[in-house]
Amino acid sequence: MSFIPVHHTSCPACHSTDISFITDVKDHSISGAVFPVWMCATCTLRFTQDAPPAQEIGPFYAATHYVSHSDTKEGLVNKVYQMVKRRTIKGKVNMINTWCGGRKGTLLDIGCGTGSFLAAMKADGWKVEGLEPDPGARTLATEKTGQEIFSPEKMDALPTATYDVITLWHVLEHVHDLQGYAASFRRLLKPGGKLLIAVPNYTSADAEHYGGFWAAWDVPRHLYHFSPLSVDMLMKSHGFSATGIRPMWYDSFYVSMLSEQYRKGSIVKAFFVGLWSNLKTVFRPEKCSSLIYRFSKQ
Repeated sequence: MSFIPVHHTSCPACHSTDISFITDVKDHSISGAVFPVWMCATCTLRFTQDAPPAQEIGPFYAATHYVSHSDTKEGLVNKVYQMVKRRTIKGKVNMINTWCGGRKGTLLDIGCGTGSFLAAMKADGWKVEGLEPDPGARTLATEKTGQEIFSPEKMDALPTATYDVITLWHVLEHVHDLQGYAASFRRLLKPGGKLLIAVPNYTSADAEHYGGFWAAWDVPRHLYHFSPLSVDMLMKSHGFSATGIRPMWYDSFYVSMLSEQYRKGSIVKAFFVGLWSNLKTVFRPEKCSSLIYRFSKQ
C-alpha cells in the first residue's frame, strides 16, 4: 500500500513542537505494515506518525472482520463483541437520559457504524441523526433507524446550535482533522449542550501489559492515542468544560482477546488480563482500558 504519509511537526492536539518518537507498532489486523508512534511532552497525546492521508486510508479498513462496519458474528471475538454491544447500548441510553435529567432532545452520533445505538435512542424518544463514512455501514444504519444516514462530509452543512447531545463512540481516534472536528462540536451544540467521547486509553494496565501487541493501538486506523490529560486539554481549548469520566469495563476484556490473538496467545489468559486491568482501576477509573469523557459546552 503506497501513499504520501502525513508527517506531523507539532502535536495534533495542543500544537506543541515538543514531540518525539516513542515506538514502532505493527498493523496486526490488515496490512502487516509498521508505523512509528510519537508522543507530545506537553499534553501526552501519542499519535501515529506518517499515517495515510484521509483519501488513501480506505484500504486499511478493507477487512471483513472490521466489526464496527458490519454486524458480523463470525468467530468467537465477534460473537462476544456483538453480545457486549447490546448490553452497553442500554447503558449508554440510560447514562444520557440521566445526564440530561430525563429530558429528550436531538442527538447527533458521529461515526454511527451500523446504527444500533441510534436506533436505541430513537426508540427511547430522541430525535436522532447520524454520520458514518463507510457506505456499507451507512446502509445498515439507514435500515435500522428508518432514516437517511449521511457521510461526515455533510457535517459542515449542519445547522449551528442544533443538537442537545453529540456522541462519538470510539471515533475521535480515527478522524484526520482533529481540530476541525473539535471546533464543529462546539458550533453544532446548543448552549450547555452535552458531548460524550469514548476513546481507548494508552495509560491503562492492559496497554502496559501487551506493549506493541495492544490491540487498541490499531495503527494506522487509530491516528491518535489518547491519555486523559490530552483529551481534557484538547476539549478545553475549544470551550468545553469537563464534567466527568466513565470507565468502559468491557473494553479491557475485548481488547485483551484481540491482543492475545495477535500474539497467538490464549483467550483464557485474555480474560484474566482484562480482569486484572479492571481490578487495578477500581479506585483509579482514569486508568481503565477505554473511557467515556463527558463535556459540556461553556
